Amino acid sequence: MKTIDEIIRSNKDFFEDAEPSKGHLERFNRKLEVRFGTGTVKRSIVPYLLKAAVVTLLVTLSSLWTWDNFLRPDRNRMALGDVSPQYRDVENYYIHQVNLMENELGTITFTNDPEHNEMLKNEMNSMDSIYIQLQKDLKANPNDERIINAMIEHYQAKVEVMSYILNQWKEIRNETQNNTREDEKVSI
Repeated sequence: MKTIDEIIRSNKDFFEDAEPSKGHLERFNRKLEVRFGTGTVKRSIVPYLLKAAVVTLLVTLSSLWTWDNFLRPDRNRMALGDVSPQYRDVENYYIHQVNLMENELGTITFTNDPEHNEMLKNEMNSMDSIYIQLQKDLKANPNDERIINAMIEHYQAKVEVMSYILNQWKEIRNETQNNTREDEKVSI
């Protein structure tokens, strides 16, 4: 079997007469570049990024729509602030007052009687459930002044009840501290 070198040397005249076709060298170089990866074939990442951005946008929008229409726990309720800006100010004031008092009540514990703690929690939960029902009623009838007034009166009543509880607790605490001071004076 002859090697390629022997074939070329024996047919030297055949190879020297013919010229390669036009553009042969460029096509050959391009094939080498593609095969060995040394070429300047560049691929852009922009189309992939655009596809990823579109998919992300679609997933986000569909998630928000699903949350808003199906999963949101208060979708059947309406707050006072949704009726008008004036009611929003009133609601924000009462929410702030209630939150302050709830924080203060959270520090109170009736150590000698845990039933008082449970009774207080149940009463607050009952008041909250009444307000949730009022929010549902407002959603059904957004311009009904009776519901709006009932919601405001509910906030007022809640603030009054909580301030009454706090005042009673402070009086009890002061009496207890006064009694312990008197006991200390007597024992000395």
